[in-house]
Amino acid sequence: MQVSCFSIYFRSLCKLSSHSFYAKVSHLHSDVYKGQATALANPLLAFTLIKRLYSEWPTHFQNPRLFCDYFTSGSPGLIVHPAKREILSLQPFVVLYHDFITHTEAEDVKRLAQPGFICRVFGGWDNIASVRFWLYSSHAVIGKLDHRISMVTGLNVNHPFGEYLQVVNYGIGGHYEPHFDHATLNTGNRVATFMIYVSKSISAIFWWNLHRNGEGDVDTLHAGCPVLVGDKWVANKWIHEYGQEFTHRCTLNPDE
Repeated sequence: MQVSCFSIYFRSLCKLSSHSFYAKVSHLHSDVYKGQATALANPLLAFTLIKRLYSEWPTHFQNPRLFCDYFTSGSPGLIVHPAKREILSLQPFVVLYHDFITHTEAEDVKRLAQPGFICRVFGGWDNIASVRFWLYSSHAVIGKLDHRISMVTGLNVNHPFGEYLQVVNYGIGGHYEPHFDHATLNTGNRVATFMIYVSKSISAIFWWNLHRNGEGDVDTLHAGCPVLVGDKWVANKWIHEYGQEFTHRCTLNPDE
């Protein structure tokens, strides 16, 4: 349920044009939540916002440029075992990878992260998360996931060009308000985000945070929906500009 929740929210936001983007989201958010206190007291209201945004999203039948395939990217590893790719959006470019990790790998990620978990509230009471921890690629399973991410994205995800895998566990009511991932660091901005759903879905989603000219893409505003039952596990991999010079080249068109 958490995958559908996040994907619906993201896909609905992605379809809005930049001109009406903020006005539309701001209006719906204000209309549905009726104030911050209500939102925290009744997370079910968040699904009203999601439903209303999702109703405007075109289906794959309405847009034939959105499709599913077995993706190899020319990588020998993927030729043997192709990735199950679903294109969710073209602008911004958003991809869902089904069955990206195995259930065993998901349990290994949880097991490795739990001893180092630190309870945190990110950015004030607007964003509530239970715990988070970073896992290094020196762990065998994390090294395999980093290699798999590199194969499907074609990007250099090794540290420092990619941040360590951040594992987050959200409990009941845990959520993250709409935000952007792009942020300038010592190794350049976060050019892309790769998020793995470590819960039952074992899928992953990828999107570009920046335009080819290096400017942040305002259409990548996204959020984590409130958890209503059980908990939610995700693992984030943020990939930086530096180290991608020959794999994700900039364009000669300053407007792209």
